[in-house]
Amino acid sequence: MSETFEITPDDIRAAAERLKGVTQVTPLLISEVLSDICGCEILLKFENLQYTASFKERGAYNRLLALSDDEKKRGVIAMSAGNHAQGVAYHARRLGIPATIVMPAATPFSKVNQTRAHKAKVVLEGETVDEAAAVARRLCEEQHLTFIHPYDDPLIIAGQGTVALEMLAARPDIDTIVAPIGGGGLISGIAIAAKDANPDIEIFGVEAANYPSMKNLLENGETGGESGFTGKGGSTIADGIAVKTPGKITRRIVDELVTEILLVEEVEIERAVGLLLE
Repeated sequence: MSETFEITPDDIRAAAERLKGVTQVTPLLISEVLSDICGCEILLKFENLQYTASFKERGAYNRLLALSDDEKKRGVIAMSAGNHAQGVAYHARRLGIPATIVMPAATPFSKVNQTRAHKAKVVLEGETVDEAAAVARRLCEEQHLTFIHPYDDPLIIAGQGTVALEMLAARPDIDTIVAPIGGGGLISGIAIAAKDANPDIEIFGVEAANYPSMKNLLENGETGGESGFTGKGGSTIADGIAVKTPGKITRRIVDELVTEILLVEEVEIERAVGLLLE
């Protein structure tokens, strides 16, 4: 790696130690159907088997552990379309930390209900994740809470990077990893861990075509947000990665370590979900 980042491979290994016995070491299994379709061996990492059904709780727990006693007492706040919300709420409850979660107004009821089930206070406000983030920042200042960012935080990124450590421990011969991109936390952690283990490994990111924020930023210098976003926007089945403004930390990591960012249309996402379910 030619650039020094805020997160090192040692940070990711340290996160893995903290997560032992807390999160699942999820299976990495061959998909015979996808392998036949693609003409190569395709492995799937089953992060849906985590307690909150997402990798997000890895980073959330790693970040919450770093809070001071005073910060734990005052509580935390996060913004999320669902998975980060549940990860923060679940582990905050386990650690005895009060949690407030700001979610976009159109967040699916199932995700809202699951977050509330972890005893978090849920605030539904804003049309997008970015608008919800602005609300969360305001409440954070007003109520003196600690903001737990869903992707642009070294401890969050280090926690998500443990996914790659598990993958490569199970199959050291992996030569390509494909990961989704919203704000970039998952793929950043994966890229740092994977490139440390094998500098020749290729990392490909995937964004919903309606929200090509990271790709636009790195290829055209667009800044994201309401004034610079040039994607189609609107609704997407991939609501968890409908991010208009990628992270400042993550964009540098993705630019340096990710081979290419691919875009997928809604019909392709729907077809893929249906294929996996079948």
